[in-house]
Amino acid sequence: MSPNGALATTLEDRLVELGGIAASRVRLDPTPGQATLEDLLAVNESREGGLCELVDGSLVEKAMGYEASVVAMAIAHILRHFVSKNRLGLVSGADGFFRLLSSTRGPDVAFVSLDRLPGGSFPTQNYPQLVPNLVVEVLSPGNTKAEMARKRLEYFHSGVQIVWMVDCKHRTIAIYTSPSNVRVVGEREFIDGGNAIQGFTSPVADFFVDLDIGKQSPAT
Repeated sequence: MSPNGALATTLEDRLVELGGIAASRVRLDPTPGQATLEDLLAVNESREGGLCELVDGSLVEKAMGYEASVVAMAIAHILRHFVSKNRLGLVSGADGFFRLLSSTRGPDVAFVSLDRLPGGSFPTQNYPQLVPNLVVEVLSPGNTKAEMARKRLEYFHSGVQIVWMVDCKHRTIAIYTSPSNVRVVGEREFIDGGNAIQGFTSPVADFFVDLDIGKQSPAT
C-alpha cells in the first residue's frame, strides 16, 4: 500500500512501500506485487544475483556487504556456541528464511528455541513457517532507516521477542524489545539475550573483533 492507503500503481510507490530502497534491488520478473513463494525459492536456488526476500509480492534483493557478512558470522558463531552447549534450539544465517505474517525474510542471524519448532523437531521445509525468538540484522550501506523500521514491525508483529540492529561503523547494537523500545550498547559494554536467550551474555567487542585484523602489532 502507498502512504495514502491506495494500492501502488508506480514503481516509485512500490519503492516507498518497501522502505525507500534503491530500484536496483527490486526484481522486475515476476512483476513487483505478483511474486510468489515459489518464485522466491526459484530465484534463490538459481543464485542469480544476490539473495532475495519476498515482501508484498515483490522480490527484493538483500543489501549485503563483506563487512556485514564477517560480523554476522562472528555473532552467529558466538550465539551458536551458547545455544548448542545448552541445547536451546537452532541458530541460522542469512540464507535461513522464515515465512512470517506478511513476508518471507532471511535475517542475517536468527535463533529459534526448541519450543517453537513443530513437535520439537528440525523443520523439513526449505522456508519454514517459524517465528524466531531473536533476530539479528547487520546494517549494510544499502539499507535505509525506513526499510529497517518496516522489518522491525514485521518481526514483532509476527512474534519475535528481540531484534538486534548491528551498526558496524559505530560498533554499536540497538536492542529492540518492541518496534519502538530500544537500548543501544557500545563495544565497551556487554549484551545479553534477554527473555529470548536466557543466560546468554557476551562482550559487544567480541562481535566486531575481526574488523581489527591486521591492526594489531605482530607477536614477537
